[in-house]
Amino acid sequence: MAASAPVTDPPDSSPAVTTDSPPPPRPTPEELVARAVAPVKPAFLRPPPIREVPKEEGKAGGGGAVVTGEKKSKRQLKRERQQEQKSTSHLCIEVGKSGNVDSCKYGTSCRFSHDINAYLAQKPGDFEGTCPFTALGHLCPYGLTCRFLGTHKDNLAPQNHSEGNHERNPLSKDIQKLLWKNKYKFPKASAQIKLLGLKDGNKNKAKAANDDNPHEAHELNGDEKTESLSSVPANVEPDPTLCKEIDNSEGEPLVVSSVQRVEPRPLKKSKVEVDETLNDGTGIHDNEAEPEDLNLINGIKVSSNNQSSCRVDLITTPHLREKKIIDFREKLYLAPLTTVGNLPFRRLCKTLGADITCGEMAMCTNLLQGQASEWALLRRHPSEDLFGVQICGPYPDTVARTVELVDNECSVDFIDINMGCPIDIVVNKGAGSSLLTKPMRIKSIVQAASTVTEKPLTVKVRTAFFEGRNRADSIVSDIYDWGASAITIHGRSRQQRYSKLADWDYIYQCAQKAPDNLHVIGNGDVFSFTDWNKHVSDCSKISTCMIARGALIKPWLFTEIKEQRHWDITSGERLNILKDFVHFGLEHWGSDSKGVETTRHFLLEWLSYTCRYIPVGLLDVIPQRLNWRPPSYYGRDDLETLMASDSAADWIRISEMLLGKVPEGFTFAPKHKSNAYDRAENG
Repeated sequence: MAASAPVTDPPDSSPAVTTDSPPPPRPTPEELVARAVAPVKPAFLRPPPIREVPKEEGKAGGGGAVVTGEKKSKRQLKRERQQEQKSTSHLCIEVGKSGNVDSCKYGTSCRFSHDINAYLAQKPGDFEGTCPFTALGHLCPYGLTCRFLGTHKDNLAPQNHSEGNHERNPLSKDIQKLLWKNKYKFPKASAQIKLLGLKDGNKNKAKAANDDNPHEAHELNGDEKTESLSSVPANVEPDPTLCKEIDNSEGEPLVVSSVQRVEPRPLKKSKVEVDETLNDGTGIHDNEAEPEDLNLINGIKVSSNNQSSCRVDLITTPHLREKKIIDFREKLYLAPLTTVGNLPFRRLCKTLGADITCGEMAMCTNLLQGQASEWALLRRHPSEDLFGVQICGPYPDTVARTVELVDNECSVDFIDINMGCPIDIVVNKGAGSSLLTKPMRIKSIVQAASTVTEKPLTVKVRTAFFEGRNRADSIVSDIYDWGASAITIHGRSRQQRYSKLADWDYIYQCAQKAPDNLHVIGNGDVFSFTDWNKHVSDCSKISTCMIARGALIKPWLFTEIKEQRHWDITSGERLNILKDFVHFGLEHWGSDSKGVETTRHFLLEWLSYTCRYIPVGLLDVIPQRLNWRPPSYYGRDDLETLMASDSAADWIRISEMLLGKVPEGFTFAPKHKSNAYDRAENG
């Protein structure tokens, strides 16, 4: 019997699928690793969850929809804010702290409510747990507004700010007012800028020049934001005869620059004109006005009657050997992390084994303006025994003044200059990784900044600005002579961001070119103790590795490195770590409603990273790599499954386990791209 002709499908119909066809074979763990997919054991895999499509009038917010409201004017927003402050939900701080209506010095003119009974009637219920301040044996500074009011005790004494648990580096009102009025004096920075032949962008100097010589002063721009004017570094070295005419009694010049001079790039015309008076042996305009109160500036005695003398303006540069030395070798270094690298998170990492911590990147211009929000990034907890701050600026005078300001007003062990930040708003201002295209600017910044402080100065860079045009190796050989004590090299270019693995071979090449006294710190993709061991052992000139995203995803990485093990941490242990963070957050941001929601916000930002962690017991291949994309999987218990979710709604559920219910209408969208590995922290 002849076989029947096969039936062909219509052109538009889908091909027939036979029920007897075997399912495609599952890729092997090695194949999954080659495709950067996490090799989770098959028993724990599950289909991807079905997500609701956000409404058209809204926009996605990490799993929820954010309804866009009517745009309001600034005047209307201000009026609504004032009405809200006057409502009973906003109790006066002084009244809430003391419980006494008469404690407010503004009385009836206070813009906040003084009605204690009305406030308590509408105040939400207390959270479970104990007030973080009461637990320390202190009187809660938030009084009636504390969300743990029921746990307060009457026999507690107010916290003494001199005690060891008090945070350091606050911005005093007196210093803030001086910065607001641009009256803070920077004698060291100004002298060094003059010595290096760089143009000075100080507003006071612009005003003095304008008063004495308005025809020359038009080149100086007295920006209200203290933005630097030296848009391009001067390629002219200072006259070697400068100030050598004035000797001390022993016949030696008063100022000796210990920074080794590096010849600038030849024959490139500078956009910044250097005063011709630099070549006359004095370096000072005949008609230049002296700033006010030069007899005493920030505790430094200054002469004001000899304008031809350099005794005042040029300050002896401390040699690197005279500076305090920090041995970075084999210490666990928590990187400065934008948003998530706050004080409570750093404090948590200290409890888990971190040795060195560094504050979030602070912009020099904002610090010089006295912005309280920027100065909050310099706060230091007493547990941070080896602590540095990271600053970012585009010009030598701006950075030098910021270094002098931090050195005078803050308790830090080192100051780090960020020259690798890839964020557009920073790069477009000429700071961050854009400096990698201007090596002479880097030289001027490091030289100017290193000579105004005796604390170690460190620099953080990327391999290059453009992919394939590495520049870090040309800097590392000279940066010690310019004044830096250590350099951190992130093994990616600015253009690359986080799209590929860090180039550690190039980091090793840079380390081999570094002087013996320069600490070279590698950075990129350290996510296990085996990664850390390999990088430190492969190149003896690598002092240590900086840990960034690895600490965000699993902060117990520091414990793993110190104990040399892969910690198969349980969901309960992870929850206890989150509880510690919440406790530290309430202590730092406050236990009132505002402090609770601020703590919740930063907890949710952190949870948007921790969801990428895959427990060791669920993997076919260990350790986990940073570039692995985790599939959808079940945990070993419900809490572990919840912690593995990449939905903002599930992160909010975790926050409610620790901080109670969210306010009505609460939404959250992570600051970084929730589905990408390309933008986690600054460079």
